[in-house]
Order: sequence, then structure tokens, then C-alpha cells
Amino acid sequence: MSGEEFFDKNPAIKEIQRKHRLLHIVITFVIVVLFAAVIRYSYEPVAEYLDFLPPISYSLIIAIVLIMSIIGLYLSRRLTKQILRIIEDYSARLNRILNITSDLREELYGDILLEKIMDYAISITQSKAGSLLLLNEEKDLIFKIIRGEINDALIGTTLEKGKGIAGWVAEQGQPLRLNRGASDPRFSYEIDKITASSTSSILCVPLKTQDGIIGVLELVREKYKFRERDEEISIYLAEQAALSIIKAQFYEDQKNFEIHLTDMLIDAIDYHIQEKIGHARRVARYSNIIAKALNLPEEQKKNIYFASLLHDVGFLKIKADDSYKKEMIRQHTVIGYEMIKPINLYAPTARMILHHHERYDGFGYPSQLAGEAIPLGARIIAISDAFDVMVSSISYRVPLSFEESKKELKRNAGTQFDPQLVTLFLKHITPEHIQ
Repeated sequence: MSGEEFFDKNPAIKEIQRKHRLLHIVITFVIVVLFAAVIRYSYEPVAEYLDFLPPISYSLIIAIVLIMSIIGLYLSRRLTKQILRIIEDYSARLNRILNITSDLREELYGDILLEKIMDYAISITQSKAGSLLLLNEEKDLIFKIIRGEINDALIGTTLEKGKGIAGWVAEQGQPLRLNRGASDPRFSYEIDKITASSTSSILCVPLKTQDGIIGVLELVREKYKFRERDEEISIYLAEQAALSIIKAQFYEDQKNFEIHLTDMLIDAIDYHIQEKIGHARRVARYSNIIAKALNLPEEQKKNIYFASLLHDVGFLKIKADDSYKKEMIRQHTVIGYEMIKPINLYAPTARMILHHHERYDGFGYPSQLAGEAIPLGARIIAISDAFDVMVSSISYRVPLSFEESKKELKRNAGTQFDPQLVTLFLKHITPEHIQ
């Protein structure tokens, strides 16, 4: 939108322009009256053309001038205050909407996002109640979020597209602002009485993206009418909300895809090497204990978790008969790295998978990295992997006890394992974590 279009269409700017024009009219009127009075009774060449006005004393002229000046000053100050109040109110709303937009864009969890959209919409428009409805695959509207005195039992129920206020907005893709909404022919007593009374003011705006309508946002007031600038700010919020909803849906779809794909790979590893059934999930559980204790960012914890799940994925390309040969075992980290690295979804986990058999003293494989040159996630997985091998029957005919396994980790801290991470793991691991 160009600057000219903004000033032409923005309701707050229009209101300011109206007040400004009225202020000019008041000032102009006062000036003309004063000028006429002074000319009529002070300037004789002109006075003869204004002799239809009654004669008046100079003291009265001064009184008129004074009164008109006071009236003009009062009206101009009042209009100026109204203009400033409109500017301040609109500026505050703009600042609020910018903060809201930023918050919505950062929220990736769909259920939390919908609640934020509803609460922000009610707050910024000072509405009494509201509801957020999304279209399903059949193009019916489903109540997702409800606020106010509306019955929460409506959540999950559907409205046929095209029926009632919300249905009309979803079908037409146009906002609707109604004062005493029940008098409008689009008001359905069967549907809209659920969310609004006959005296309510209703503001309903579409949640719209480039691909079409995905839902509607409906707001209700009882005492005050919705103004044009309420509609304008709600439309902007709805546009940002729609984009955030699509983004959250994409994230959740991607997350579901990632989970399903990971489960398929883990099941394939378990099937390929029967002795390792459940090993990957246990290693991920132990790694998560360390990551949480380190208070790592969520994204980093997630990457370590998935790297732990996939740390043995390289075994899928090694024949089962060869998996017990030392030289083949050493290849599984490189094979796993090469399998995972090209997949964008898993790319952040690749180096952890490659180096999870490095030793802290530099005598591991495949690159003989030492100390903190080994990626943090790989150092964490090394501890979790070894611990699970010790407490389960993967390598040992008779697994070590919980306490024996802890002693073994402690004994190898500083040589095979990062000593600080071992200390942290031993502090937080409990027998209940072993299943």
C-alpha cells in the first residue's frame, strides 16, 4: 500500500482529517466575524456598505472580540485535544499490534497460537466476548477458541459455511461490522444467538491468506459500538494471525513427518539388529537427561534427541552377519553420517552421529578428535550409548547393575568420556530412568 492510499483509507487518519477540517472552519469563522466587526465599526469606506448592521459602541465591539476569541480558543483547544487523543490511541494500538505480530510469528504451537490470537483480539478491541472458527476439509466452520460468556461446550462443534454472520464472512471473504446485529438480514437466530444477543454489536473478520479463507474471527460488544478503526485494526490482526496459523500448521505437519520418519528408521534398525531393540530410544532418553541438566536451548535439545535416536542408523547398510566384525562396526558412524547429511530435516544431527564414538582422550574413531573438539551432542551420546550397553544385554551376557554401571562411567571419565558430562549424568540419572 502506497503512502497516498494509506492516508486515503486509514480510518484514524480520516477521523483526524475531519477534526482538522472542523478546526479550520471554527478558526476561519471566528476570524471572519471579528474582521467584519472591526471593519464595520472602524473603517468608514467599508462601513457604508455594512450600514444594515445596527450601530454599536467600541466597548461592545471589544466585548464581542473578546467573547469570540475565547470561544474560538476553547473550540480549537477541544478539537486539538481530540486530535491528539486519536493520534495517541492509534499510536498505542499500532505499537501493541506490532508487539502482538512479533509474538504470533514466534509461536509454533497451534493450540497456544489460537488462544493468543483470541485473547489479543478481545484485548485490543475491548470486546466482551469472541470466538475463533477455522474451516475444515468439508468447508464447514469449527469453533476452536471461545472467550466470554459464550458456552464452552460449543468448542469442536461446526457451523455450515454461509449460515449466519460468521458463515457469511467465511463465504464472502469480507469483514462485517454490525451495530445491533440482530436487525441485519444475515443474522441467524438459530446460529448467531449462540454468540450474541439481539442488542449486541458484532465485528467479524476473515482469516485470509493468498490461498483463500481459513477461518473467521468474531468479536462481540454489548454497550459500545465497534468503530471503523476497530475494524481496521482487527483486519490487520486477522491477516497476521492467518499467516501465523499456516506457519504453525506447517511446523506441526513437519514435526509429525519427522516423528513418523524417525520411528520408521528406528523400527528398521531394531528389525535389522534384533539385539538392539529399544536401544536407540533408551539412549535418547539418557541424552535428554544430560541436555536438560545443561539447560540447553530447545532447538539444540531437539537435535541431540534425534541424533541419539539415529546414532546407529549406519548399521542399516551393514549386513547382519558383518555387524559383529570390528572393522564393520567402526564404519557405521561414517555410513550413518553420509546417510543423514543430505536430508535437510536431519542435517543438524549428522556430525553428532559421525563422532559419537570419539574418545575424550583422542583415541576414538573415526577422526581421533579429543576434548571439546568433539561436538557436544556426540560427547553426550557417547555417555548415553555406553551406559545403555552396560545396563542392558546388548553386549554383556549379564548386564551390569545400576551402581556398577555408574562406577564404570566414573572410572572412564576423562579418558573415554567428558568428565563434566559424566558428573552431570551421574547426578541426575536414577534407577527409574532404566526401563
